[in-house]
Amino acid sequence: MIDQLAERGFGVADDFVDSRLLDELRERCVELHLTGGLRPALVGRGDDAKLLPEVRGDFISWLEQPERDAEQRILTRLDELRAMLNRALMTGLEDFQGHFALYPRGAGYARHFDRLAGSDTRAISAALYLNDRWVAEDGGELRLYTGGGASVDVLPQGGRLVAFQSDRFEHEVLPARRERMSFTGWFRRRPLEGFV
Repeated sequence: MIDQLAERGFGVADDFVDSRLLDELRERCVELHLTGGLRPALVGRGDDAKLLPEVRGDFISWLEQPERDAEQRILTRLDELRAMLNRALMTGLEDFQGHFALYPRGAGYARHFDRLAGSDTRAISAALYLNDRWVAEDGGELRLYTGGGASVDVLPQGGRLVAFQSDRFEHEVLPARRERMSFTGWFRRRPLEGFV
């Protein structure tokens, strides 16, 4: 993952978590969905945030404080990756902010950047896929636009982690033929002085 990020700005790692943790995270996402803990995701922020299902159709739940052992374990695993990225690439990452996400069948997320306008804190975007027995016919790929009209599609297979530079890659989530689940977020750094 680190070598891929250094060479091309994005990376994919299969089996980022063991099967037990993967199952527990999937179960937690389903539990949140069944109990109303997942809310329709908004586009924009603050007073400008809007519900636009034609742009973004996922349901999310931010992980503020871990309530389950599996939530603490995934945060610990991601923090280990953060420390490795800082050592190897001098990225200056401070923390990870994430949420569970569930896309209903047929839902997607239109092409966008993860870096918010007027903020440079989101440095590396990451998604850990929680799906069980996902195959190519299920769709739901993450499409990364790599420049010059080229793109790379990443199939959301359970246990696969994809990470990429938040300011460099426009991306979209293609519609899937079944529910699609992930734990998604951003490694963040302190704002750069004078950033506008």
